[in-house]
Amino acid sequence: ILTGICKHNPASDLSGALTPSVKKKMAALRHDELPEFLRKFEDYDGRLLTKLAWRLMLYTFVRTVEVQKAEWSEFSSLEVENPTWTIPAERMKMKRELIVPLSPQAVEVLLEVEKLTGNQKLVFPNQNNPNKPMSENTLLFALYRMGYHSRATTHGWRASASTILNESGLWHPDAIQRQLAHAENNKIRAAYNRAEYLLERRRMMNWWADHLDSLREPAKVINLQERKKEPLREIIH
Repeated sequence: ILTGICKHNPASDLSGALTPSVKKKMAALRHDELPEFLRKFEDYDGRLLTKLAWRLMLYTFVRTVEVQKAEWSEFSSLEVENPTWTIPAERMKMKRELIVPLSPQAVEVLLEVEKLTGNQKLVFPNQNNPNKPMSENTLLFALYRMGYHSRATTHGWRASASTILNESGLWHPDAIQRQLAHAENNKIRAAYNRAEYLLERRRMMNWWADHLDSLREPAKVINLQERKKEPLREIIH
């Protein structure tokens, strides 16, 4: 129309005639449902590598595809004081590199995985073809086997983590958003806020891992407020 080729846009007559698409919410577990879920997870008797992939997702709450396609080259030495997982921008939904501080529990998982696939490129290779990543359905079907069909999803775990971390009141919302690798809705704020909150995020990820462990073991008591106050030295690269 602007160039004079057309005089009328027929699609304009459809305004209001089409129902807009509605984003479907991913099924996510509530906080009070986690103890039962974590205990069922411990009893999961499927393939060990599948269980370890899920365990890493539990402790890091990254997107499913980021676990599926993880490569050993993305991890710093697991023996250093403050280990990290650096997911490259090309594998991120928002095309921005993400540094994931690894809790001691996450490191323990990776050390166990290393015994199985440490000599390969992919951390979680496909069972039938080691050059391809583990299928998302493999992780989803593990949920089904635990009795969570339609009650939880792999992506829904991120929503559970986000809700719990925000409701705890312990962590800066920006630190939570950065760890979730969410885009900043406020464009002006996004242009000026480049803080990584890495020190706080490391404390937060350690707190999160301890909190999950405490939910699985009700007898274990953790003073969550004191956990945040623990001193921590961060290695600056």
